[in-house]
Amino acid sequence: MKFKKQLADGVIYKNPVLVQLLGLCSMLAITTSISNAIGMGLAVTAVLTCSNLLISLLRKVIPEQIRIASFVVIISGFVTIVEMLIKAYLPDLNKSLGVFIPLIVVNCIILARAEAFASKNGPVASILDGITMGIGYTLALIVISAIRELLGNGTLAGVNIMGSSYKPMLIAILPAGGFIILGCLIAGMNKLLSMTGKKKKEPAHTGDTLVTEKKAKEGTENA
Repeated sequence: MKFKKQLADGVIYKNPVLVQLLGLCSMLAITTSISNAIGMGLAVTAVLTCSNLLISLLRKVIPEQIRIASFVVIISGFVTIVEMLIKAYLPDLNKSLGVFIPLIVVNCIILARAEAFASKNGPVASILDGITMGIGYTLALIVISAIRELLGNGTLAGVNIMGSSYKPMLIAILPAGGFIILGCLIAGMNKLLSMTGKKKKEPAHTGDTLVTEKKAKEGTENA
């Protein structure tokens, strides 16, 4: 049950990109194709999960005064491992993502989860937090990159979807298009969350109304 709640938080209620607005710089730079989005999402998820685990295990040992510096050292170690693995086994992805792989070290999502969650919770919960937040981040990247790639190139994962007659909207794969699409998705997420909040409140409100009406009816009959 706890995993379901953490998964819902990571994907919807506390989505790192669409709700918390973290890691936007790298997100806007690499979401021009689905392959880039999946590669970056998996890399961030791996670093986030591993760093959360180690920080959680060391949370009672790390001095309060140097905790941020310690978190950065731990995160940079895992980023280096992931970068070396990508260079060795996925050279095309490494070339495509370029400098944004080592810049995972300063990704706000990872440091934020280390400070807000891993440093205050046990290893199992921290691992689940890393996985669920990584899933939410990856899904957000995939959705944004799918829209940008489809509109900007007429393809999805390199496969032509729109046909040869389609005239690409080049603005979609430019920075301006990325901001516009991101803004629309954030607005949609806010609308979804507001609707969900209203639906959660409606049953309680309806129940209170029924109780009030019942008491009023009883009072009238007694009178």
